[in-house]
Amino acid sequence: MSRTRFPELEVLVRAPEGIPKPTPLLFVHGAYAGAWCWQENYLPFFAQAGYACYALSLSGHGNSPGREWLDSLSLDDFVNDVVKVAGLLPEAPILIGHSMGGMVVQKYLERSLAPAAVLMASVPPQGLGSSAIGLAVRKPGLMMDLNRLMSGGQMAPDALLEILFAQPPAPEKLRAWYRRMQPESYRAIWDMTLFNLPRPRHMHRPPMLVLGAELDHLIPPTLVDMTARTYGLEAEIFPQMGHGMMLERNWLPVAERIRDWLAGNGL
Repeated sequence: MSRTRFPELEVLVRAPEGIPKPTPLLFVHGAYAGAWCWQENYLPFFAQAGYACYALSLSGHGNSPGREWLDSLSLDDFVNDVVKVAGLLPEAPILIGHSMGGMVVQKYLERSLAPAAVLMASVPPQGLGSSAIGLAVRKPGLMMDLNRLMSGGQMAPDALLEILFAQPPAPEKLRAWYRRMQPESYRAIWDMTLFNLPRPRHMHRPPMLVLGAELDHLIPPTLVDMTARTYGLEAEIFPQMGHGMMLERNWLPVAERIRDWLAGNGL
């Protein structure tokens, strides 16, 4: 595993093993996180499958610059990050976006081509409104914890466990991930709620896979279905899984489905 800058952003890079695939993968993380969320499971898995793997930390996240002006960063700023990194890769990458990263991928497709896109527990093109209302009704305590984290406060580890996981991780892993969680941009949250939603009619439409988790409190299956219907697809919902699909104990079936779907599309 190597870390590099493209030229300013943190990008985790994993070289392909065996016979390399011609098309690289670019992973885009969700809110409150960074490129680190792909490092443990997905980057080694897809490198072993022959893909050159890149995971970027969006501006203000992970070790990328911009934390001090995080709240001024917009959804378009995050899309610009993906455009910048994608443009420096040897081939146009397949995009894999989780949660907020899925919204970034949708906005990217308004202006750029991609060989394929995978949306994992993605914010739907209709925005965060339904998610926020549903969470406030079903889990008001979790909604308060997220608001506290967004404001730079602390979230209890038990709250992080409930928000992200249906399959509790090992305590040492939860502690490590907890230390890496961070505030999120108010401006980007508002963009995803109301002010800068995707415009499906203006998007390029590569092959797209829409995945969700049965026990996701943040983006429940109903919203994953909404995303899929918008693009004329059927969502695939993984049982006994929470929002943090790439970090769940049972992460492997999701990764295998993505790998097999890519292979089925000649990628």
